[in-house]
Amino acid sequence: MAAPVFEEFEEMVLEVEFDPDGTPGTYTKICGLLGVQINRSANVDTSETPADCEDESLPLDVTRSVRSIDVTVGGTGFWARGSQGKMKTWFYSGQALNARVTDAAAASGDIATESGPCLLTQLNNAREKGQQVSADIQLTFKSTPTLTAAA
Repeated sequence: MAAPVFEEFEEMVLEVEFDPDGTPGTYTKICGLLGVQINRSANVDTSETPADCEDESLPLDVTRSVRSIDVTVGGTGFWARGSQGKMKTWFYSGQALNARVTDAAAASGDIATESGPCLLTQLNNAREKGQQVSADIQLTFKSTPTLTAAA
């Protein structure tokens, strides 16, 4: 049996297109983040329907279907001065910026990048004596991300 091969820290990359008026497609990492968490969830509708039209005493059947897909990206780490201005400007603008999460080690044909317009929905900082200022962020894709396969 073959041993699993795991993705390394530096192979999962979060980047944002901070200057949408500049050169399109120029993405930058958010400096200082040590942890990135991608959350993918399906919003599901449930219907209960008759299981048998002849015998109404039977329990109902449950049917579920996906109504929508919701993708968010959380990040934790430290508040780097090089990202401070960009992040605050983004948050207070209320605008969406293009972001992407890339699995740099994805096999050919596998989904390597999830990208699209994102809102910065959470921007938290904390300080503790003797420590660097921490950062905790949340990005929310405005719609289902565009999926791009690895070459």
